[in-house]
Amino acid sequence: MNTSGIHPGAIIEDGAQIGAGCVIGPFCHIGPDVRLGAGVTLKSHVVITGDTTIGEGSTVYSFACIGEIPQDLKFQGEKTRLQIGARARIREHVTINTGTAGGGGLTQVGDDCLLMAGCHIAHDVRVGNRVIVVNNAALAGHCVVEDDVIIGGLSGVHQFVRIGRGAIIGAVTMVTNDVIPYGLVQAPRGVLDGLNLVGLKRRGVGRADITALRAAFQMLAQGEGTFQERARRMGAETDSAYVAHIVDFVTAASDRSFLTPGQG
Repeated sequence: MNTSGIHPGAIIEDGAQIGAGCVIGPFCHIGPDVRLGAGVTLKSHVVITGDTTIGEGSTVYSFACIGEIPQDLKFQGEKTRLQIGARARIREHVTINTGTAGGGGLTQVGDDCLLMAGCHIAHDVRVGNRVIVVNNAALAGHCVVEDDVIIGGLSGVHQFVRIGRGAIIGAVTMVTNDVIPYGLVQAPRGVLDGLNLVGLKRRGVGRADITALRAAFQMLAQGEGTFQERARRMGAETDSAYVAHIVDFVTAASDRSFLTPGQG
C-alpha cells in the first residue's frame, strides 16, 4: 500500500486493499474488507465499511457512508457485499447499504454513475451504468435501475420496482410500479406521461427509432388487450431495437405492476 496519498488522520484497518494512486483525506475510516481500485479519491470524513469494492477513478465526497448494514429488520448479520463500478461520483451524505441474504447478498452500482448529495441506495439494489440519482432521492430495497436512467431530486422509488433503461423520473415523484424503458414519469404519485425524448436525442438516437418509439407508446396507451398483450403484439410488428427493449422489459418477470400511460 502506497501511503503517500493517505492523510495521517485517516484510519485504515488491517486487511483493507488500497489501489495505486488513491488519495484518502483526513478523518476517513476504511474497514478491513474494503477494496479501493486505482486512483480512488476519498475526501475528508468518508466512512467505507463492510465487504465493499469501489472501482478505479471513483471519487467519494465528505460524510458519505458506504457499505453499512441494511436498514432491514430481517437482516441477521449475514455476510453480504456492495460493489461500485469505475469512475463513480458519490457526493456528500450519500448512503449505500450492502445486500441481504434474501435479496441475493449483493448491492451493485455500475460504472460512471453520479449519486448526488443526500441520496440513498438501499440493500440489494442493482443500478446500471451512467445513472444519475439527484439530491435526496431514495431507492428502496431490491430495486433495479437500468442504464442511462435519471432520477429527479427528492423522489422515492418503492421496493422491488424496476426502471427501464433511458427512463427519466421527474423531481418530487413517488414511483410505486415499474417504468418502461425510455419512459417519462412525473407528478407526485408518478404517472407515465410520455417518452424521454430529450434524453433519446441527446444520445443520438435516430429519427426512425424515435418515430417507432412514439408509435409503440401510442399502442401501449390505446391498443386493445392487457398491457402485456399489447407489448407482445408490438414486439411482433417492430424491427426497432429500442422498441424491442420495451417489449423485453414488459414481458420479463416482475414483483410489481406497471405504470401505464395516463395512470399513476
